[in-house]
This record gives sequence, structure tokens and C-alpha cells, in this order.
Amino acid sequence: MASGIPYDLARQRWQVGATPPKRADEVSVPDLLKGYHPDHGPRARVSLAVGVNRGDPCQPDFAAHLQANALIDDVHIAGAQLVTTDVLVIGGGGGGCAAALTAAKDGARVILATKLRLGDSNTVMAEGGIQAAVGADDSPQRHFEDTLRAGHFCGEPELVAQMAMDGPAVIRWLIELGMMFDLEDDDRPLGGKLLRKKPGGATAARILSYRDYTGLEMMRVLREAVELEPGITLWNRCPVVELLSDDHGRCAGAVVYNLEWRCFVLVRARSVIMATGGAGRLHLNQFPTSNHYGATGDGLVLAYRIGARLRELDSFQYHPTGIAYPRHLAGGLISEAARSAGATLINGEGERFVDELQPRDVVAAAILRECAEGRGIERGGQVGVFLDTPSLEKANPGILAKRLVTLRHLAKKCGHDAAQEPFLVYPTLHYQNGGVAIDRHGATGTPGLYAVGELAGGIHGRNRLMGNALLDIVSVGRRAGAAAAAQPADGGTLWGRAGIGHVHAWQRELTLAGLPLDVKAPQLFPTYAHFDLGADAGLGAGMPAHGVGGIR
Repeated sequence: MASGIPYDLARQRWQVGATPPKRADEVSVPDLLKGYHPDHGPRARVSLAVGVNRGDPCQPDFAAHLQANALIDDVHIAGAQLVTTDVLVIGGGGGGCAAALTAAKDGARVILATKLRLGDSNTVMAEGGIQAAVGADDSPQRHFEDTLRAGHFCGEPELVAQMAMDGPAVIRWLIELGMMFDLEDDDRPLGGKLLRKKPGGATAARILSYRDYTGLEMMRVLREAVELEPGITLWNRCPVVELLSDDHGRCAGAVVYNLEWRCFVLVRARSVIMATGGAGRLHLNQFPTSNHYGATGDGLVLAYRIGARLRELDSFQYHPTGIAYPRHLAGGLISEAARSAGATLINGEGERFVDELQPRDVVAAAILRECAEGRGIERGGQVGVFLDTPSLEKANPGILAKRLVTLRHLAKKCGHDAAQEPFLVYPTLHYQNGGVAIDRHGATGTPGLYAVGELAGGIHGRNRLMGNALLDIVSVGRRAGAAAAAQPADGGTLWGRAGIGHVHAWQRELTLAGLPLDVKAPQLFPTYAHFDLGADAGLGAGMPAHGVGGIR
């Protein structure tokens, strides 16, 4: 990071409740993004050399994962236990749970396999809220237009329109499951109207929330529903290491590694729904991340290897307000709910330098510019800008205690009182804007394989609006669950031949492209986990000695 203005000096230039000067800025949004956003610049992308997206631009660090060899070969799964089911859901976050619940309600036998534990996902970390056009002054049409515009018109209009139209029904479904939302009048819990807030980049107040831990509340009701659903068999601590394919190129299941039993299990399924989330824990461009421990891009790697097309592989979202100080908490998320409520961003000169409710990529790029040009604030070797929560509290007494509860606890972890001292913030790797290309039912280009949630691409274009992620995972998750359950039980899909033949074809392609076979993915866990799949499975020299990013 560039050096900045010393913290003590910056504090002297900032005053609680004062109206800071707004620095004049004539730089256009395209020039700002091109000059400072990590998705741009001379080394921001490379061309893929193998796979269905051969020749397409991709973020360089992630390209290494997509173009890696598989973790296993036939010898490693010989004699493995075989289990059959109608629908296999991979991932225990909000998207996976919504898909599993819908498929089970439609009569399918469902196995839900999750790498960590049910609910350990980015869903629980989504604080700000969920978008849905439920107000009299709003409409799905405006939601559709806001989403397309914020994504730089790169989203798939049909998918965006479907998500916007699904919004009110998704909220009703969640309320029926027992999810709580903030009301305009908290004294009327049975008769109050839903409290709506305006997110950055939107033209209407459309965010519905529960305090500032909306995702946690959503995951609470989804987890309870999954655990009570007799049609769902839950497998915790069971990461998927490879997909299964049949002779016709159809996805026919997956290879699961059970971390407790330390063995592989083959799961045959009529349909596979991938809901593995994002890739933040790969720390692309060496950024800190707000993502949970298991977000290592597994689903993208496996879907690409079996032949599913991906999109917007060079576009990632960097949330503007990640913690910059203290260093050990760097990357932790401070919800956009704070800026939506009125918290401002202040540089080391005591100036506001951006409209805080611009789309996230614009705000993040503006912060990166302040730091790059020496107007950032330096503290303990970390550089960032102030998020002025004390002035927010002064203007709205009690807002931190009543509406921004998580932010208040986060400040305590950082060692200060959010009502007295501003946060030092810096952009954090937050979301993959692109992903697996899907249709309106979540189906990928590979028959039998569905993708939902952050893994899927096409809705958010090249930048995601706050609150659209929680809507996306439930909207597409429910649709994918219904479509997967409706797949016919004939055609020998459970009893025909299936294996990892696509891996052998992939290895030939890597060899022809001159790429090494000893670099392997998916990574499964961050490099600092020091997880060795070969040693854990007791397979010795037959397993990879290392993977992309140095995993042992």
C-alpha cells in the first residue's frame, strides 16, 4: 500500500458532526474505474488456454486454478462406497438450502453435502439486507433497470427480470419460514409495514433487513427448515473434489471426501446442484477478503472442467468498506447499511471525496485513488480512509444500538467505540460478479448440472448491487431445486456407467496446451490451512504434493 497521512493528524482534521468539505472531482466514472479498480490495468487479465472458454479474458490468479489438473484419478476412487440419490446439492449456504428444500418438497430424495457445516457460508455474513420491490413507490421494472445499470449493462436481461419479478414472492416465502424483518414501527410487530432503505446505486428504497445481520437471520430459518425436512439427508464436512460424468457428457454425480471418515464416497444423482459460493479466500490480487473460510472457488473449477461455460471471469467486486486497521482483522466487512444510513467517507485531508451511495465499484475505486495519491490515512502500517460512524450516531442517536448492532460489536473487536472513533476502511475482495452461465432454471450448459448463488453468473453483470445477492440465491435456488427434482427417473441416469472420464480428456488438453499436470485444483481450503488431501486420505505419493497457491 502507498503511504498516507498519519492517523493522529487525520484525526485533528476530522470533527464529529461537522460538515466536511467535498473535494471537487471532474474525473469520469469510466476513467476512475479504469485508473484504480483492480479489474482494470495492464495485468488485470490473461487469456485462458484450455476449456470451453479458451481465449476469453480471466483474472490471472484465478486462471491458474481453472487451468489446473484434478485432485484425483481413477486409482484414488477404486472401491469407494457408492450412494445414489435423486438430487445432490453441493453447498450448505442460502442457495443450496433453498434448492434442497424445494427439491425435497417436490418429492425428490436429496443429499445436501457441505464442505464445513450447514450454514457456514457467505450467506450468514450478508449484513445489509435483501432487495425486493415491495413499496408503493417502487416496481420490479425499476429494480430491473437499477440492476442492469449498476452491472454496466452486462447482465442477462431475462435473468435480471426474473429475479426482480421474484422479489416479493421470495420475501413472502421467507416470512412464512419464520424470518424476521425490521418494521417501520417496531411497537407493532404484527401490523407494522416493512422498513425499506435505499441501497447504493438504486433509485428507490428497496432494501429489507433485520438489523444489520440479515443474512444470519435468513440462514437461521433456512437451516432449521433443512434440518426438519425428512426428504433431505445432510452431510456436513464433506467437500466435493470432482464431478462424475457419464458416456454422454452428462453430469451424473460427484466424488465427495468425508473429512471425518477420511474416505471418498461416490454419489450418483439424476441432477447435481452446485451452490459452492465464491472465491474470496483465494485472495485474488493479494487483497484481504470478507469471505468465509471455505470460499475457494471449488464449484467454478469443477464446473469448468466438466465443460460448463463461464462468464465475466475478469470481474470481481471489492466492497468499499473492509476493515483496514487493526491488521489482524483486515478485510472484515463493515456493511453498506452504515453508508445507507448516512455514514460518510473522509480522507486524510478531512474531505469527503465520493458520493457514498454510488455503486460499489465506483466507491471502492475512489477509496483506492485516495490511498494511491497520498490522501489516505496511515495507521500501524495500514492505509485507508475514515468511515465516520460518530457523526452518524450524533445525527441519529441510538442508531448503532438499535439498527447497526453488528457494526457496534465489530468496533469493539477493533478496540474502539464506533460512537466516538471512526473506522479505518479499505476495499476488501467481496464477490465474484461472474460465474457459471445458467438459464432461467439455473441449468448450465452441461446436462444434469445446475448452478445457483454466487457460483452462477449472468445476473449481476460486472458489478452487484447491495441486497441482490440474498435475493438471487433464493430466487434461482428455488427454481433450480424445482427443475432438478422434475428430471425423469428413467434413461438409466442412476445405473449407467459414470466416472471421471472428463478428467482424462482434460489432462490431454492440458498437455497439448503445454500446461503442467502437477498443479492441481480445487484448493478446498485457504493455503494457510495447510490441508494435505493426500496425507489426510492416506493415499501417499499418489495424491498431489501441492496445489494452486501452495496448498500442500
